[in-house]
Amino acid sequence: MKAICCVAPGGLDQLTQSDIPDAPDPGPGEIRVRLRASSLNFHDYGVAAGLMPTEDGRIPLADGAGEVEAAGDGAPFAVGDRVVSTFFPDWADGPPPIADFSTTPGDGVDGYAREYVTRPARYFTKAPEGWSHEEAATITTAGLTAWRALVVDGGLKAGDDVLVLGTGGVSIYALQIARAMGARVFATSSSDEKRARLEEMGATATVNYKETEDWGAEIARLSGGGVDHVIEVGGPVTLAQSIQACRIGGHMALIGVLTGRSGEIPTAAMMAKHQRLQGLIVGSHAMQNDMVRGMETTGIRPVIDRTFALAELADAFRHEESGQHFGKIGVTI
Repeated sequence: MKAICCVAPGGLDQLTQSDIPDAPDPGPGEIRVRLRASSLNFHDYGVAAGLMPTEDGRIPLADGAGEVEAAGDGAPFAVGDRVVSTFFPDWADGPPPIADFSTTPGDGVDGYAREYVTRPARYFTKAPEGWSHEEAATITTAGLTAWRALVVDGGLKAGDDVLVLGTGGVSIYALQIARAMGARVFATSSSDEKRARLEEMGATATVNYKETEDWGAEIARLSGGGVDHVIEVGGPVTLAQSIQACRIGGHMALIGVLTGRSGEIPTAAMMAKHQRLQGLIVGSHAMQNDMVRGMETTGIRPVIDRTFALAELADAFRHEESGQHFGKIGVTI
């Protein structure tokens, strides 16, 4: 079968299409999945581009959606079921048991840039009813990150105010979840065209962060004193402004490193405002099952900017690298 593999030390020009052995018949508790789609995340880009070194020959992509082709004894899925992968296959429920990517598909183990895979059934949950494979693939990383940040860790409720930064996959998912649950959403972007799209999707107000240097204070003013939740995808360069934008006693979900892995944090300002800064990486199998039910109940459908064929994976990453996308970038397998 066909697969895309990374060649050490990495780089988009080093992504190679290879023939690898067919996926074996599933044993007890296992399923063989005909993979149909994936989607791109910053973590996947880091692996493929060599920013996050992995083993030579690693098959990238953490997100995988498809249908069950064969099921072993005791597997909780039947042939034909539509399924979607999990980011931490061994995190079933409860507190996080892991602090690295050693079990994450596409990083510590081979991922889903291939046609078939045989894995323990716990590597997957059911996909939302009626979703395409491309839509379902967006849940694994971006969708579940937004869900955990707002619903699980943040306790989002109707009437809350939420700030999202930019228009990547996590931010757009967070906007959709927040609006579906009766919250107001404020957003930042450097593109007035994207700001218009955010407002069409229900954002109460948007700020161009390149034109408004002190955008945190502006968000606080627009929201009437600060937002309840910040989806902080930027990291060290944006965190000081997010602290300004967040209300006294508010919650900031630290989920991204788009502006770097370390930097200065104005801890005194955060302490003075009694704020909670919660770091997180995706979520558990149980959280993903809850999210799937939530998507089916609310009717949310993910925003997919553009879809590429698996053989065009390098071009898909280059599109992600450009920052021009709005929402998720899909990969059809």
